[in-house]
Amino acid sequence: MNRKRHWYDYLWIWAIIYFSLGFFNILFAWLGMIDFFLPLAIAVIGGNKWFCNNFCGRGQLFSLVGGKLGCSLNKPAPSWIYSKWFRYGFLAFFMIMFGNMVFQTYIVFAGAGTLKEVIKLFWSVKVPWGWTYTAGMTADWIAQFSFGFYSIMLTSFIIGLIVMIFFKPRTWCAFCPMGTMTQLICKLRNGKSH
Repeated sequence: MNRKRHWYDYLWIWAIIYFSLGFFNILFAWLGMIDFFLPLAIAVIGGNKWFCNNFCGRGQLFSLVGGKLGCSLNKPAPSWIYSKWFRYGFLAFFMIMFGNMVFQTYIVFAGAGTLKEVIKLFWSVKVPWGWTYTAGMTADWIAQFSFGFYSIMLTSFIIGLIVMIFFKPRTWCAFCPMGTMTQLICKLRNGKSH
């Protein structure tokens, strides 16, 4: 028996819209902050992973493309992907990259550096993205944050697509930094030590 469909079952469309808008105007990257703060807020207030289970458009898109459209080999992922050391290690790495992005934004804000109109895939491969921004549209630091944040969002999306293809569609969810952070918040809020 099929469960009743809800409006939030179509949030996979949001993931497509987000990446499409950022492709044409990098300032739309700021919209990704919704996907950054909302899961944390729901975990703090509700003590659960409601966002991950219901609102995550990226996870829904992986389910749709990998599952319903059959673009996944649908094989079990290696056990190390589910291990604590990998999940927390990936979270730590992600937070270091996020911190570096914020620092680069601060350097531009403070006038100690200039705007770099580039997307970095996998934190190292520079992809010129100059057509998405016209100099002077906004303060340079706002644009710098946009390029950096879109880099992180696009890189994590590509990683998710790669593991979706080779393993089960939502394998990314096993080590998604937001999922790991919300899980930690829920454990702390609900008084669990493990």
